Amino acid sequence: MLTDELKRYAWQCQSELKLLIKELCKLPAPSGKEELRAEFIRNWFEKQGFRAHIDEALNVVCPWGVTEDNQVVTVMAHTDTVFPDLEPLPMEEDGRYLRCPGVTDDTAHLAQLMMCAVYFMKHFPTPSTGVLFVANSCEEGLGNLKGSRKIVHDYSKRMQALITLDGGSTLQRVVNEAVGSHRYRVTVRTEGGHSFNAFGNRNAIHVLSTMIDALYRVELPHEEGSKTTFNVGTITGGTSVNTIAQEATMLYEYRSDHRHCLEYMRKFFESVVEEFRAKGFEVEVELIGDRPCTGDVDKDAQQALEARINASILRITGKPADFASGSTDCNAALAEGIPSVCISTCLGGKCHTREEYLDLESLEPGMCLALDFLSEIFAS
Repeated sequence: MLTDELKRYAWQCQSELKLLIKELCKLPAPSGKEELRAEFIRNWFEKQGFRAHIDEALNVVCPWGVTEDNQVVTVMAHTDTVFPDLEPLPMEEDGRYLRCPGVTDDTAHLAQLMMCAVYFMKHFPTPSTGVLFVANSCEEGLGNLKGSRKIVHDYSKRMQALITLDGGSTLQRVVNEAVGSHRYRVTVRTEGGHSFNAFGNRNAIHVLSTMIDALYRVELPHEEGSKTTFNVGTITGGTSVNTIAQEATMLYEYRSDHRHCLEYMRKFFESVVEEFRAKGFEVEVELIGDRPCTGDVDKDAQQALEARINASILRITGKPADFASGSTDCNAALAEGIPSVCISTCLGGKCHTREEYLDLESLEPGMCLALDFLSEIFAS
């Protein structure tokens, strides 16, 4: 429940929160290269008087009331951004907006997590159920959930719930179902040759284009309430305009929030690959991303978690939660049967673009939402 004290903190911490967001934005953090942010976050927690460590997956873990064998709840926000830059990204404050690539997804959420963690550890009694505050790595793209998978692997038998702060489209949106995906790098090779003298030789670009056409002819599987998609994201290959391409590569993915549909897409993809191999084409397939769907989660425990976040959203926004499926750090936990939700605690726009921005006026109500929800979780 959002007490007057929690409301007061949400208001009083705004200057410090905004400064922390800006400090984090200055530190580039592509997936797998989050060292600068991880070190900053660990040092920040230690300056606040709390111990934190960086694990082998580049997660920053700050435990609260965690013993060798008690149950734990994990609260996380990811440190990585979708951008590959290793130099500081441009940042500009424009009235109510802070503009910087990655500022909403997920830097502002990360800063809110840090501010919430310190408040609870300073002002709340140590809970009997331990809490792991985690600034996790590798949520974006081909990071393949390395950070959250590591935490789930280490604590899965003890983890009661996982909550992650991510998103930014609306404070009502809650991800409670995992969208699984398989991502592939597919390379076709042929003999190639001179475009005039060797005309008639097989062209790898043409073969790959034909394969893409076959993949796009799939009849999508249907399970009640599910959604399945597919996409070719990039194509590369060839040498010059007067060369018959010897090699061409694509990045291909399919997604679904239903395990049976994901399996159907896998079998279809493999059947297309085998069809082209049977025609004598060299086709190399590399699985570069594998995100699981929701597994066998205890329905009562999951519904109880959803009821709590719905109640918090109603108190803060006056509107009910909008539950949806998504691909988030929750995938790692939901796949292992751990009740999980992903919530948004700030608002922004143009995420995953160079024009990304954060609505600074959303930070206070977002902090109220986070404090309200987490106080209920920690008090239970």
